[in-house]
Amino acid sequence: MPKMKTKSGTKKRFRVTGSGKIKAGVAFKRHRLTSRPQQMKRQARGTMILCDSDQKIVLKYMPYQR
Repeated sequence: MPKMKTKSGTKKRFRVTGSGKIKAGVAFKRHRLTSRPQQMKRQARGTMILCDSDQKIVLKYMPYQR
């Protein structure tokens, strides 16, 4: 049986932590930041851990990251 392919968009956007959780960047940080609250911009720094329901979706696209 041939190898399963990983979605290339998924491998660019997500990383798997050592404990198996999915790490992703926070949304809404690219442009029009002057109209966004300062608190939202502070909280959107760095990365975030996806919730369990979103992790299941992402792991379908990453067959060898389980």
